[in-house]
Amino acid sequence: MNTTRAIIETSADRVERWVEKKKYRGYEPFDGLSSFIRPLTLKNVFAERLLQQFVRQCPVNVRPFLGVRQKESTKGRGYMAWGYLKRYKDSGNIQYKNKAVDCLQWLSKNKAQKYENHSWGNHFDFTSRAGRLPKHEPIIVWSSLIGQAYLDAYELTGNSEHLSVAKSICNWIMDLPREKTHNGSCLSYVAYTQSSIHNSNMLGAAMLARTAVLVNDKSMLKTAKEAMEYSCSRQFPDGSWWYGEGSNTHWIDNFHTGYNLDSLKCYIDCTGDNEYREHLKKGFEYFKKNFFESNGRPKYYHNRVYPVDIQCASQAIDTLAYFSPQDEEALDLAQKVALWTINNMQDKQGYFYFRQLPGVMSKTPMLHWGQATMYKGLVHLASKLQ
Repeated sequence: MNTTRAIIETSADRVERWVEKKKYRGYEPFDGLSSFIRPLTLKNVFAERLLQQFVRQCPVNVRPFLGVRQKESTKGRGYMAWGYLKRYKDSGNIQYKNKAVDCLQWLSKNKAQKYENHSWGNHFDFTSRAGRLPKHEPIIVWSSLIGQAYLDAYELTGNSEHLSVAKSICNWIMDLPREKTHNGSCLSYVAYTQSSIHNSNMLGAAMLARTAVLVNDKSMLKTAKEAMEYSCSRQFPDGSWWYGEGSNTHWIDNFHTGYNLDSLKCYIDCTGDNEYREHLKKGFEYFKKNFFESNGRPKYYHNRVYPVDIQCASQAIDTLAYFSPQDEEALDLAQKVALWTINNMQDKQGYFYFRQLPGVMSKTPMLHWGQATMYKGLVHLASKLQ
């Protein structure tokens, strides 16, 4: 076996065992409002943000002292299912298929209760500059990513129930508000108000496009096209995107750019629509040139390294593996990122650390943000090294 592949598979085995030992429960970066001291914020948005950021940014895990408990994660289950399915496809080991199906069945039972169609959100309240997002209120990001796992399950097993859930997710996406412009329409981040963000818009478009081709739905395909037109028409000449078009969302970061690229590639591959292929090429070149150091350490922003975040590492590995069949540099870079992350951010117990900051490592083991995303990224990369 290829030595690098062996290292990567061993790493994936270790994090898999850790997640399963924890019964898919863990912390997340933004779960600070689950603390018993939240009432002291007096429902003030700024005070809630301070509490949330204190818990998130503290290099020591203060959650146990503030009453923030480890919880189930829809996002974590989705990514673990996705990883299990990739291992099942590569190995034929029926245990991986069974574990993936168990995760998907759990997700179906734990969809957002407020909506008839399938969708998922956070298991904690979240407050940002844009306002409050209540727990269990679904968002297009998690719903679309989880939906891709259902589509993989359908294509691997032929079970029509998985396709039915994917169609249900797309029905939820189709009901979302949209920002309609002269250059496409933007799918909203959430269902209760219009919120235009590029990665969420493109993730939704990719989910719609892939499902539309399978079920021959022209309406979904049209909406996906309009969403891609919105984001591609707003891509900068160098290949980058703002996180969003609003004045308070003008930054360029690693893992959201990865979401954009994965989504655009998925859309083109599924539909055969080559109108945005040059956008994809420019975006991927920008990604490779601006988000990595020579040793493979991933940068958070295009113009600075810190914080070195495990989500940037995991998404970078996943995106680079996805592009590797068409790009000679991608596979080598993916291996460098994976090896750096394993050597510097994986604990001897198997889990991955949250962040590296100047002079300090924040070692809190997040579930979705770090373990499940790294698991999926690592097994994806290993499959490309066969």
